[in-house]
Amino acid sequence: MKSMNVRKIVMVASLVVGLAMVVLMISACGGKQVTATPEKTAQAQTQAAEPIRWRLQSYAGPALNPYVVGNAVKEFNIAANGEMVIDVYTADELVPQGEMFQAVQKGTLDACVSDDDSMASPVDVAVFGAYFPLAARYGIDVDVLWNHYGLNEIWKEAYDEFPGVTWLSQGSWDPCNFATTKPIRHLSDLKGLRIYMFPTGGQFMQRFGVVPVSMPYEDVEMAIQTGMLDGVSWSGITEDYTVGWADVTKYYLTNPISGGWSGGWFVNTKAWEKLPPHLQQLYKLMIDKSHYYRLHWYWLGEANYRVKGGKLELTTIPADEWATVEKEALKFWDETAKKSPRAAKVVQILKDYNDTMEKAGPPYRY
Repeated sequence: MKSMNVRKIVMVASLVVGLAMVVLMISACGGKQVTATPEKTAQAQTQAAEPIRWRLQSYAGPALNPYVVGNAVKEFNIAANGEMVIDVYTADELVPQGEMFQAVQKGTLDACVSDDDSMASPVDVAVFGAYFPLAARYGIDVDVLWNHYGLNEIWKEAYDEFPGVTWLSQGSWDPCNFATTKPIRHLSDLKGLRIYMFPTGGQFMQRFGVVPVSMPYEDVEMAIQTGMLDGVSWSGITEDYTVGWADVTKYYLTNPISGGWSGGWFVNTKAWEKLPPHLQQLYKLMIDKSHYYRLHWYWLGEANYRVKGGKLELTTIPADEWATVEKEALKFWDETAKKSPRAAKVVQILKDYNDTMEKAGPPYRY
């Protein structure tokens, strides 16, 4: 009996001591702030906060966009680790192509990828976007001109004059050739052809009888099938095969209006300034990745589809005839230079650059 009482006393005492320790621990925690590691804090914030969500529209249609914009954005979304998500829309999906600058300026779009020319950018250098006639022989020319000949600085200066839109980068795409339902073997064959074209390229080719046509990107294939269009001069042969235009045209003219498309990445200024520095840097890295991928993807495609495509017959205007186009392009340059001091500066840079390439000889110029 005595032994049982002793055991009870010992058990009760143990419980009391245990409870006292718990109370002391709770009190101690209540009086002190528990310090979390930076990693745990960042993880908790990432999990708790809603991701930043952007709408980006591209100039490209659904078949082309994965190669020229969508693939890089997909990688960005993974790398952003839930902090930010970019939703990509294709040509004319949210706003018409010609209204993209205004849409980014107003915040209807957070960002866009397009040439300056076809999105009706109000800057005085917009005419040099897309395919300025005979300005580039290869896509790499565009990248060198912007990054090493001062065009980056000129573009920033021009866009800084218009509030609401921030220009981030310019890069190269494909050359500009004719894919048509009728063969082009001489300059005279261009007369009367109704061709889907970029604004400045179309304006220039009117000098040789071409009738430039503008319409929604996704309507082009049907317009060729129904005879509303005689073809396209919107791209090189890579895009002709990728988007289906090679299925509705028969001939591909190897003489290029330009050897490289110049396109830019634009963002709404307020949306951009709200991003933390690390996401801004990640966005710029995404742009650089896209520039790099397009450079080798188009270089592969332009040769591969000429040799192995099998759908389009290649035609070429003789060099002595095409020289007329090249001379007329230089006149067009001089006319453009008169539009503003900044335009004149760009034209001089183009002349200096091409003079260097010519003097350097093969493989820069042949």
